[in-house]
Amino acid sequence: MSYNLRKHSAASELHQLVERWEPNVLCLQEAKPNDLPSRLGGLRLAAATDKNRLGLAVYFRENTFRYVDSVSLGLKKSLHDIVLRPAHERLLGVQLYDIDAAREVTIASFHAAPLTALNSLRRSQIRSALQALEQLGPGTPTLMVGDYNYPIFKERLSDRVREHGYDLTLSDVRTYTRYRFFRGHYDFVTSQGLSIDDVVTLPQGVSDHLPILARAEYRRR
Repeated sequence: MSYNLRKHSAASELHQLVERWEPNVLCLQEAKPNDLPSRLGGLRLAAATDKNRLGLAVYFRENTFRYVDSVSLGLKKSLHDIVLRPAHERLLGVQLYDIDAAREVTIASFHAAPLTALNSLRRSQIRSALQALEQLGPGTPTLMVGDYNYPIFKERLSDRVREHGYDLTLSDVRTYTRYRFFRGHYDFVTSQGLSIDDVVTLPQGVSDHLPILARAEYRRR
């Protein structure tokens, strides 16, 4: 599951979401790391960014995975980032060991530059993020979810991502509702070594982003 909390305002919904949808992994954006609980139901906090006022976090189900390693990364900055400094780290990757499958998997929470930036800069951020995840877990199945802030030309982005050996999957319905002219799919799934069964947009809470739930299976080695 991935959820942009909109400046942490939707944090109070997390317990109910975890209980209702029972995700094995939860990736957050625009969270206040110091205010996050160490556990949510059966989920444990794997890692959170520490250089952002509003940052990223990843939780995992304790009876399904074991924590191995993590990395956070500051990506190429937009003018908005340079002037207002809303975030330094825009990628949080976590390496987990899948107990039942006896293999490692890489999970990442990603938050691209805001809409004031160009799509070309966001493509650069995505490319750098995927390269960092390859270093974290070389050859392991990878799932990067989050707020891509990519309102138009998604087909072109999908082609670029595919050139790097990854698949880009959108959810069934739009995930962003705040501005009339920018409503649409903003929260994506990028994957490698995984078959994405579906990506479902969940009911809206107080955030301007709707949570998404991705169901994935390992591809045969």
